[in-house]
Amino acid sequence: MNAAAILSHDVGKKAACKVLDIPRASFYRHMSNKPQVTQPRPASPLALTGEEKKRVIELLHSERFQDKAPHQIYAALLDEGDYYCSIRTMYRILKEVHGRVKERRRHVQRPKYSKPELLATQPNEIWSWDITKLKGPVKRTYFYLFTISRRAK
Repeated sequence: MNAAAILSHDVGKKAACKVLDIPRASFYRHMSNKPQVTQPRPASPLALTGEEKKRVIELLHSERFQDKAPHQIYAALLDEGDYYCSIRTMYRILKEVHGRVKERRRHVQRPKYSKPELLATQPNEIWSWDITKLKGPVKRTYFYLFTISRRAK
């Protein structure tokens, strides 16, 4: 911005901004030297009150809904004829309370899969099979090759 200000004295503001590829609105805002103070947005008249938010939090953390997503909670409450807030508002409230929305369901911890080891102690104990699709001589014709084999020691 300082380069644009220096150059604007010689060639003009419009030409300086065009050469330096700076939007003129940004240049004028920078040159006005007024600190940019943004006022907080006023609360919506439809926003939930503190007590209503507390009720929604209690509902989201209740034993009945603790493992459900806000979409499921919303649908279940609507089926009963109750409406507390929108799904998006439920997510916002969860974000306020927890700082971030996380997975609410309990995950099953599965054991690590280990490939079974086949050990034959006698003949005819281990059998294996496979099916393979092979192209035929004519377009869009296929043959299936079925193989069955046994492993003997």
